[in-house]
Amino acid sequence: MSASLETAVHPENLRRVVIDPVSRVEGHGKVTILLDDKNKVHQVRLHIVEFRGFEKFIQGRPYWEVPVMVQRLCGICPVSHHLAASKAMDHIVGAKHLTATAEKMRRLMHYGQILQSHALHFFHLCSPDLLFGFDSDISKRNIVGIAEKYPDTAKRGILLRKFGQEVIRHTAGKRIHGTGAVPGGVNKSLSIAERDELLRDIYQMVSWSRDAVHLVKQMHHQNPELYNSFGAFRANYMSIVGLDGGLDLYHGHLRGRDENGNIIFDGVDYQNYSQLIAEEVKNWSYMKFPYLKALGTEKGWYRVGPLSRVQNCDFIPTPLAEVERRDFIAFSGVMPMHAPLGYHWARMIEMLHAAEMIKQLLHDDDITGSDLITSGERGSEGVGVIEAPRGTLIHHYRVDENDLVTMCNLIVSTTHNNQAMNEAVRRVAQQYLHGHEVTEGLLNHIEVAIRAFDPCLSCATHALGKMPLQVELLNGAGEQLSTLSRSGDGSICSEG
Repeated sequence: MSASLETAVHPENLRRVVIDPVSRVEGHGKVTILLDDKNKVHQVRLHIVEFRGFEKFIQGRPYWEVPVMVQRLCGICPVSHHLAASKAMDHIVGAKHLTATAEKMRRLMHYGQILQSHALHFFHLCSPDLLFGFDSDISKRNIVGIAEKYPDTAKRGILLRKFGQEVIRHTAGKRIHGTGAVPGGVNKSLSIAERDELLRDIYQMVSWSRDAVHLVKQMHHQNPELYNSFGAFRANYMSIVGLDGGLDLYHGHLRGRDENGNIIFDGVDYQNYSQLIAEEVKNWSYMKFPYLKALGTEKGWYRVGPLSRVQNCDFIPTPLAEVERRDFIAFSGVMPMHAPLGYHWARMIEMLHAAEMIKQLLHDDDITGSDLITSGERGSEGVGVIEAPRGTLIHHYRVDENDLVTMCNLIVSTTHNNQAMNEAVRRVAQQYLHGHEVTEGLLNHIEVAIRAFDPCLSCATHALGKMPLQVELLNGAGEQLSTLSRSGDGSICSEG
């Protein structure tokens, strides 16, 4: 599980290819590839080149402001940060057990977030690559192209996300940066009218989610060689699982497995995550590299997210998603699935599970209850962990006697996946870069591997697959030999 293909004795003699920025992801990142004169890949790295600083400027703020403030980390998954911070602050106010209404309203909010985020990622950002091909016509490889050729698929993707956003609006107060969760509970429940409004559409959402699972499953069965080999690498994986071992995206214990699927640890209270996980800093990225302390930096890195969760749990506690999980496990055979494109299949299984959970919660009278808040003996430290759409999300805070935050540590899903994404990019470079002319399609192959993880590098605007991109080919002396540029309108320009 080494972080590089091989160590270059004389890196100054290698050529460097740069992808900057990586498109259709949230935030700013670039990829650098070092090649020798025979086009042998020596090193590939995904660089995160921006700095956020939330862990610092959250210090000194009253603890009750934090669940709202940290949502500004992201415009796509603010609910995840909102809930993780609220769960951490539950420990500050001594809320060991939430009321039934508070617990179920938070879960409803969370599953609305899972539904809308997974729909956005699959249908808007990744389906153009999967349905048209990685090196297909760039003018068609976007959501507009999908709408033209596959109008029903595009419509379903849009409406699935819209429904998830409506769930969030009714539970959090608004679709983005809501205030529904507070330390110790929630500040609202559903009205009968709100519940009935969501019930009108939920059965259609379940059906469409199931169709989405079948769509991506069919892709795997039609082209197993591609889906099993593209960017594939073996890795440890981690997630939270329910107390009964089932898939639980809101609460549970930490469980980790090795590359063969064997349990490394299980039943770990996430309040003690720091005894399990450490973070390495490297000088070429602002994003840290987490690893399991017991295995060390070289062998202890891991991946998180849908591909890990669906294989880490013992079962999924909703019937339709459990059937699909079993098909997924059967497809991969004796060993766990390690290919990054498997994330898409697992992601759609989770979207189906989220739709089923929303249906179940909408039929629960507790979501219209009035008992919203609880508290107990005051604490000074709290950890909140949730399975965000992209993977395990950790929020850790300390609060002083004046109610002010003195320490904040955040390990977001994409940080857990940092080394795994670097590994995927390296494998794709090995598979597709050797001896080939650098083209837009090749650049997209590398980006497809990154997008499979649904990375959130920070807040960013997703263009229609047409964000500007430039690759430079340099000689050993650092002199520019040629460039290939993709402009904002998708046109390609080659020089040199």
